[in-house]
Amino acid sequence: MADILERVLDKGIVIAGDIQINLLDIELLTIKIRLLVASVDRAKEMGIDWWEHDPSLSSGARDVLEENERLRRRVGELEDGRGARREDDHGTHGAEREDER
Repeated sequence: MADILERVLDKGIVIAGDIQINLLDIELLTIKIRLLVASVDRAKEMGIDWWEHDPSLSSGARDVLEENERLRRRVGELEDGRGARREDDHGTHGAEREDER
């Protein structure tokens, strides 16, 4: 049994199936099931590494999401400040900016 498991994890195995629910020849629901069983190293060789980038599975990705949210808030604050300055500059500075465009 251990030999079979080692071989499956080394080579990988794909199990595929479809479930369809029809009513009077009208397709109501289709479920496509695809299952890949392989070792982590083998999956990476095949280009499958979604667990490294999934925020719920990777602490590094969570840090990136938190930083992204912080930066979005900061950009919003800066944009709000810029909009307030434009409203204050309706004098000659506003006219000069229009000419620059």
